[in-house]
Amino acid sequence: MSTTALAEVPADPRDRGGPAQPLLLVENLRKYFVLRGGVLNRAVATVQAVDDISFALRKGETLGIVGESGCGKSTTARLLMRLIEPDQGRIILDGEAVGAADGIGVGELRRAMQMVFQDSYASLNPRLPIEASIAFGPRARGVPAQVARDRARDLLSKVGLEPDRYIRRYPHELSGGQRQRVNIARALALEPRLVILDEAVSALDKSVEAQVLNLLADLKAELGLTYLFISHDLNVVHWISDRVLVMYLGKIVEIGPVERIYGEPKHPYTRALLSAMPSMDPDRRTEVPSIVGDPPNPINPPSGCRFHPRCPHAEPICDRTAPSLAAGGDTAKGDHAIDWDRHAVACHMHVPGSGHSAAPVGGA
Repeated sequence: MSTTALAEVPADPRDRGGPAQPLLLVENLRKYFVLRGGVLNRAVATVQAVDDISFALRKGETLGIVGESGCGKSTTARLLMRLIEPDQGRIILDGEAVGAADGIGVGELRRAMQMVFQDSYASLNPRLPIEASIAFGPRARGVPAQVARDRARDLLSKVGLEPDRYIRRYPHELSGGQRQRVNIARALALEPRLVILDEAVSALDKSVEAQVLNLLADLKAELGLTYLFISHDLNVVHWISDRVLVMYLGKIVEIGPVERIYGEPKHPYTRALLSAMPSMDPDRRTEVPSIVGDPPNPINPPSGCRFHPRCPHAEPICDRTAPSLAAGGDTAKGDHAIDWDRHAVACHMHVPGSGHSAAPVGGA
């Protein structure tokens, strides 16, 4: 569970709407990739990578995103950064719509939101020394050269690297953990409010991973940051997150506070993911697969609930009708009023009167 309480996050002078207003609000985000082929290069298929997802991110929290490979986690991150243009949907940063006539531009979005990628080596320019890599962003935004260099040195100290030893080194002269620390420093160079961490510790060995995770927790408390943390490692997500969002085949299937997701998972897919976590207890050895089969092809996803071909509780209603997450979760109760403790699931078994045999009766 996250070690930084939300109440301890210092007030941010850039805060426009107060603590009740989400830092990030995502509405009906969608991205389909068109596959082309043939002599005329015509569209032959469409990959439904992210399909109409909505969620909110509270100021000062860490939202973990989990799911199998190909579920749309990294595509969602790139859509938020506008590295990929969405087909549909709105992104609202602290009350201002991104790209709208009366909102903020992509440049301002990227000053407030930065991203740390999985591949620490490919993320850095191999021809630039470390100091220049960190100072590049501020210099490109008009910060004087000396100020940018001083900021780079200060950030290296914050991420645990002695500036005098590392500013003139190149990426190939650093270990994986050191490079990822440099990537974190570079992401913080523009003084963002939100940092997206896309598998940022998955390529590190466990001892280095623990150091980087502790570093992230310290930086969050010191700088008042908000994190969107994407990972396959459910133990890491449990430790660092305040809330967890579970994705499957481009859809959100469950979202809620971390302890409720891990302690009382509602969706069969979430339960399967958690049951597959390795355990050190010899009496809890996994002998039966928690989930069978591979995820369906996103080019032609199943009708109704996308998980129903692999779900042990599937019934005809699951094939016919797609369950909605709108029955719970990040549903506004007024102007920017969101029930952050709500536990929402997109499953017919939890919708009263849905037609599933396990569903609550009537409107109770």
